[in-house]
Amino acid sequence: MMNELDKKRTGTSFKGYMYAQYDQLVAVFGLPRQPHHSDNKIDVEWIIDTPYGVATIYNYKDGKAYRGESGLNPEQIHEWHVGGKNTNSYQWVKKQTSDHISRLMS
Repeated sequence: MMNELDKKRTGTSFKGYMYAQYDQLVAVFGLPRQPHHSDNKIDVEWIIDTPYGVATIYNYKDGKAYRGESGLNPEQIHEWHVGGKNTNSYQWVKKQTSDHISRLMS
């Protein structure tokens, strides 16, 4: 049975990359969820409601779920995939993250 978050992410696709630390993403979007995928390609995922529709942030094929012990822990990941139903949601997620990082650096 599909839960509400899984329903929201249905139809999203990869829109681009984002470079951020795990703790920065947690500070902006809260704790990620453990995805309910059977292919083990993703370790953590954020599903975010944006003004432009749903967006997702996730690691892909670089974590322990996919690579086993040689995979990265989420705290070691700096390159994230961003999905959405349009590029506006991708740009919104990137801006929220970069604004947060800029505030920390000033």
